[in-house]
Amino acid sequence: MHKVIIKTLGLFLLGGILLFNSASFATIPTSPTLAPMLQKTLPAVVNIRAIIKLVGYDTMLQKQQQQQNQGPLPDKALSVGSGVIVDANNGYILTNAHVIEDAQDITVSLSDGRHFTARTIGMDKASDVALLQIKGKNLTAITIGNSNNLKVGDVVAAIGNPFGLNQTVTSGIVSALGRTQLGIESFENFIQTDASINPGNSGGALVDVNGQLIGINTAILTPNSRGSVGVGFAIPSNMAKSVMQQLIQYGNVKRGALGIGAQDINPDLVDAFNLNVSKGAVVTEVMMNSPAQSAGFQPGDVIVNINGATIDNANDVVNAIAFLRVDSKTTINILRNNKPLTLSVIVSDPKIRIAAGQKLDPLLYGVGLKDFTQLDPMHGDVKGILVVSVEEDSNAWHSDLRPGDVIITANQQKVANINELKAIANNTKKNLLLNVLRGPGAIYIVINKEP
Repeated sequence: MHKVIIKTLGLFLLGGILLFNSASFATIPTSPTLAPMLQKTLPAVVNIRAIIKLVGYDTMLQKQQQQQNQGPLPDKALSVGSGVIVDANNGYILTNAHVIEDAQDITVSLSDGRHFTARTIGMDKASDVALLQIKGKNLTAITIGNSNNLKVGDVVAAIGNPFGLNQTVTSGIVSALGRTQLGIESFENFIQTDASINPGNSGGALVDVNGQLIGINTAILTPNSRGSVGVGFAIPSNMAKSVMQQLIQYGNVKRGALGIGAQDINPDLVDAFNLNVSKGAVVTEVMMNSPAQSAGFQPGDVIVNINGATIDNANDVVNAIAFLRVDSKTTINILRNNKPLTLSVIVSDPKIRIAAGQKLDPLLYGVGLKDFTQLDPMHGDVKGILVVSVEEDSNAWHSDLRPGDVIITANQQKVANINELKAIANNTKKNLLLNVLRGPGAIYIVINKEP
């Protein structure tokens, strides 16, 4: 069976834990209950129904064929999920971006039967967080807790609308923290829980025993895509709160960039660098024209703290920087040759670094190249330059140059190595005409000096 990760469009909550005294049935203590906490919390969890405009047919021919076979296709669909009221005075509701993406109309239903048309304040697809607003009186909000205080084994409850069943609660524990590299979102730092999460739960509340919001339920891991098997994921409340604050103030999330490469500290690196720490992120690369270069970062520096938050691994660095607004001043504590050092850096818009680099090298900036020789059955004896990488938003990227392409001519002159290619590019006044091998064929690509 293949494992499938599903954005659930819903969430869930927890039940009581029975304490059992095997010595005597007569002395079985009263089972603890979450009922008092839930009575206060449940009214803050809402049902969201969004009318979604259908987009993205592969081809017009495909749409026409489906119309001929099945009649006219609908151009709208219904998305059902959950949300959490986090500010009663302003009517702010946190949910998942994938619940309301491409929505034309959004209806929020409260536990007391009231219905409101919601306005989208903003959404951040990269973190899958969205913020809605309704205008209503006597709303109940959940207090946002500090997800950094969570520990594996903490009891949690998930509240939402699984399978369209309103106000459903499931319970469990935090089974893991800091889950990353799941491929669900661009920025991941998930809370993993065994509280049942099912379709319809997305955007709902993951709460602790005090009724504080510590996560937004987002996805499940399942072998058959039919429902929960005890592995669910929630966006930490601190991450959701950070996104919410930017959405309220700006209507969007505009991320700053540091401009480094980093990797986790492991025992081999501890020995090789003779480090006196076992956790952190070692800087592997400092990019040109980046805030990190301006601040004095060097390869081999070990990042241990960012703005007061402990850094355990490279993903912590990604998440810490990713939710800082452009032009935010950041304090980063590092170890350089085992000596503590504090660097101050202002994270910048990555497009500024790209623009600066492209000004110096407008044609080949952001392109990773490698000399290439191969005896190919289709193309014969090939000598050229292999495109290893192309940075998005560069001139080359917009001109459709892609990794895997093999450059064989530049401005109609044969090129056998990188030096020959760069010499032609440096003498080009306007555009660079490349003939590249792509798969079994070849195409021409024109890289423009101006994007």
